[in-house]
Amino acid sequence: MLDLSIRFVPTTVRKKEWWVVANIAPEAHSMRRFFYRISNLRQFILMISIDETDLAILHALQQDGRITNADLADSIGLSPSACHRRVRALETDGVIARYAALIDRELVGRGVSVFVEISLESQREDLLDDFEAKIVQVPYVQSCHLMAGDADYLVHVTCSDVADYETVHREYLAVLPGVTRVRSSFAIRKVTDTTTLDLQPR
Repeated sequence: MLDLSIRFVPTTVRKKEWWVVANIAPEAHSMRRFFYRISNLRQFILMISIDETDLAILHALQQDGRITNADLADSIGLSPSACHRRVRALETDGVIARYAALIDRELVGRGVSVFVEISLESQREDLLDDFEAKIVQVPYVQSCHLMAGDADYLVHVTCSDVADYETVHREYLAVLPGVTRVRSSFAIRKVTDTTTLDLQPR
């Protein structure tokens, strides 16, 4: 039996987010506490309801998103119908967000990765919102993260060469709302770059 007590603590970073502070006592043995940041209760419920079979399905689909249901079911020891129900549930709940093709960036002329630290003039909520609304419209941007540290955002840009990035920097990044500092670092060599989440229990 699992004894789970939960309380929610608002974060100080952005609105409508909370820290979940959960005390877990597995089978009435030693208490364990963990912290998890969520944007809604549904997200947290999904997190604690995924079992080892779901994790096995997710692992297999991350390796081969085009695997047939029959082969997937066989690989994890389920009947095809049970496997199909679980996959559909993971899709419906949003755990599987979408299926996509992974493109070799080198072969399409986007092999250069640049990691860009961007600082804004302030952390006003309206300025952050304005910046984020604009950055998602910038071509060449693969990801953008709000950071804790010296810079406000870390942006991953892919392009063909230095001249290509110069255009991105001048025409897009430098003119974004509130930008006061842009620091660019070019990747020399890719050591690891995976889309797979390691979900195996430890």
